[in-house]
Amino acid sequence: MSRETHPAAGAREPVVKVSCVRHTYPDRTQVHLCGLDFVVEQGQRAVILGPNGCGKSTLLFHILGLLEPQEGEVAVFGVNPARHFNRIRERVGVLLQDVDEQIIAPTVWDDVSFSPRSYGYRDAEVDRMVERALERVGIAHLRHKVCHYLSGGEKRKVALAGALVLEPELLALDEPFEGLDPASRADLVGLLNRLHDDQSVTLVIATHDVNVVKAMADVVYVLVRGGEIVAQGTPEEVFREPALLRSSNIEPPVLAELFQRLEELGVSLGRPLSIEEAARAVLEWGARRARPAAQTSEPTAGPAAGKERWPVQPSLPLDPTRGGGGGQER
Repeated sequence: MSRETHPAAGAREPVVKVSCVRHTYPDRTQVHLCGLDFVVEQGQRAVILGPNGCGKSTLLFHILGLLEPQEGEVAVFGVNPARHFNRIRERVGVLLQDVDEQIIAPTVWDDVSFSPRSYGYRDAEVDRMVERALERVGIAHLRHKVCHYLSGGEKRKVALAGALVLEPELLALDEPFEGLDPASRADLVGLLNRLHDDQSVTLVIATHDVNVVKAMADVVYVLVRGGEIVAQGTPEEVFREPALLRSSNIEPPVLAELFQRLEELGVSLGRPLSIEEAARAVLEWGARRARPAAQTSEPTAGPAAGKERWPVQPSLPLDPTRGGGGGQER
């Protein structure tokens, strides 16, 4: 896992760069986004991972030009977004954590059409853009519904359609999975990944939900309380260090902890981060263990002859302080 960012020689200017930014709120709460530069290349899916109150939203608000740094540097598409957001406003979409703050019109169509109408697009073009955004998010059937009466998941999709209506190159999302049931979360993950794959949309996602990171991230930045960026890497690299996550007040994925514990006990199966990868690793390990046993076993007389036997493994010495014997780790 990299602790520094080294741009390649001749590389294109990144879509987003935030370097050692400090911001002090009116109540004197200070957020210092330093440690590592936050850099997002074109077409990347970048996840900002950290506990509540660590500065994830502050980082996003600087990217969106809603806050201006008191020191440090913020550049989005090469400009300071706090001073020149009008130059990039049609290239950036946003989904706020509280979508009720983002939905400002009475009906779904009115809300999604607000930006193109405000920017002076002709009526026919507005209709085309809105219909396309509603179709992409899967809520065309809600176009005439009153936003106030929609469910939380439907409101989030309306806000997302409004963020996508201008077909932005960069989409910033603040805790987009907050309050969603598993099915809605899976739908949103699939939708965002399709946007990335089909439209090459650059994604910046702030979340504390470690369970969506594997499916959503090319690069992960880990924040601790106060805003320090302590680590950067792929999901595999970041989750390889559960102790670092725990020190940042982030609960590591269960699979990451399980396979780390197995490795400590002498059973090295890699560090799978999904159920499918874990199942495959266990099956491959079982097959490797079964082959030598099958080669050395003697023929067995009787009805059990010819049947494959699973090799008996000696019990592993479990440390009760680490959750062995059915206890929970604390």
